[in-house]
Amino acid sequence: MRGIFGVVSLLIVLAIVGIVAMKQLKAVNSSVGASLPPAQSGTEAAAAEPAASNVAAQSRQLQQRVADDVAKALEQGAAARKEEADK
Repeated sequence: MRGIFGVVSLLIVLAIVGIVAMKQLKAVNSSVGASLPPAQSGTEAAAAEPAASNVAAQSRQLQQRVADDVAKALEQGAAARKEEADK
């Protein structure tokens, strides 16, 4: 009886996680589609060239932020391990 309740509760939790994941994916897909610019002709693409460098700068900035966050997380983990070893 206990096993049946365990399996049923596991299935319920799995269904809830699946529903939440689907909602998140739909939200991400709709926001990506909304943020994409419309297709441009050749002359419009040439005029939009400065925006490409802006995107490149944003990309570099995002990469640097991620690298900094990873380094910070690694430092915190090392400090926590050192603190745990000192106990």
